[in-house]
Amino acid sequence: EVQLVESGGGLVQAGGSLRLSCEASGFTFADYTIGWFRQAPGNEREVVSTITTGSRNTYYIDSVKGRFTVSKDNTKNTFFLQMSRLKPEDAAVYYCAARSGRLNLSGSGITGVRNLFDYWGQGTQVTVSS
Repeated sequence: EVQLVESGGGLVQAGGSLRLSCEASGFTFADYTIGWFRQAPGNEREVVSTITTGSRNTYYIDSVKGRFTVSKDNTKNTFFLQMSRLKPEDAAVYYCAARSGRLNLSGSGITGVRNLFDYWGQGTQVTVSS
């Protein structure tokens, strides 16, 4: 059974940084994609970033490019989302998700990405004060 456990959320001032972690277990896929999503109150759950097996492909939505970095600890199945220069509009519950196979996203304004992922963590709250 695939399990994803996020951690690292919290309260930070605008301009600050946080690192989210996603510990994954139960993977039996040779290839997979990890996605980071976020959902603010009243909003749809949107993709923030994705990373494929071997870190060969990474994707970021435009609003976080240059500020967020997705990565993987190669010694274990732990994934990270380093968030810097946080803005109040980044505040949301952040979710880690997984799917088998490599999902290579590109371009802007992609919708429906959440429907492509099969496994979800419980989420971690990120609050950014102005």
